[in-house]
This record gives sequence, structure tokens and C-alpha cells, in this order.
Amino acid sequence: MKSSQLVFIGAVNWTHPAWKGDFYPDDLPNDWLLSYYNTQFHSVYLPNSIWQTVPGSTWMEWLDETHEGFVFILEPGITESTGPTSERVVLATPAWMAEHVWWLDEHPDLRALAQRISQHAVTGEPLFVFSRSGDLALMEEADTLRQVMGY
Repeated sequence: MKSSQLVFIGAVNWTHPAWKGDFYPDDLPNDWLLSYYNTQFHSVYLPNSIWQTVPGSTWMEWLDETHEGFVFILEPGITESTGPTSERVVLATPAWMAEHVWWLDEHPDLRALAQRISQHAVTGEPLFVFSRSGDLALMEEADTLRQVMGY
């Protein structure tokens, strides 16, 4: 993955029902959710149960409707599957996850997150900060921290 961005904020999937009317406008069609999500966040984590069932044509649509710096992180599956070939799609191994992913819901301590961001700044390796629950307030706090730190 080639990117000049250091910290990517996002959630597991972009279809959290609680976001309708709170994050997503009430009248936003479901097929526009990813396009809207991509204007606010930098990445999405997709469980294998979702991404492994997506046809290639849908992947092409998703890649087309997201900005060039947006990254899809794919949970590894039990079977040997790969996602589409793109620099913006990463099949995450457990070892890669341990090095590159911070789960907001498990570690909401923003001071600890700031330290982890600083460590990644030294190495230049990207850090993906995800919320499993889709906690928008926590995601916004993490994004504000990212901005304050200059990343």
C-alpha cells in the first residue's frame, strides 16, 4: 500500500443502522452510503463474511466511488480468498493487524493512541484506527487527535 497518509480513521463496515439520521441524512439512498462515508473517514474494515461475497463489479464501483486515498482493510477468511487487486485494498493478516490496527472500542484512551501514532510517525508505517461498534463520538475524537497531531 502506497500512501502519504499516516493515520486512517474508520469503522467496521459503513452500514450501521444507528447512523441513519444521525450521521447519514435520512433521505440518503442506501447505495450512496459508502460515497458519503468516504467524505468523512479514510478507511473501512470489512469482515470476511461481507467482502468474500462481493462480486468484482461491485468492488469496481466501490473503488470508483471512494477517493484515491481511501483504503479497504479486509479481514482474513478461513478459506484462501483474495480481494480485488488494488493498492487501496489490504488483506490483513493477524501479524499485519497487530502492527497496523488500533481498535477504538477496546482502547479508547486517546493518550495511548497519541503514543501509538507517534510510534508510527517514526517508522512511517500507516495506522488504521477502527471502531467495531461505529461509535461516532469516539471516531470523531480520534480524528480530531489525528488532525491536532498534524496527520
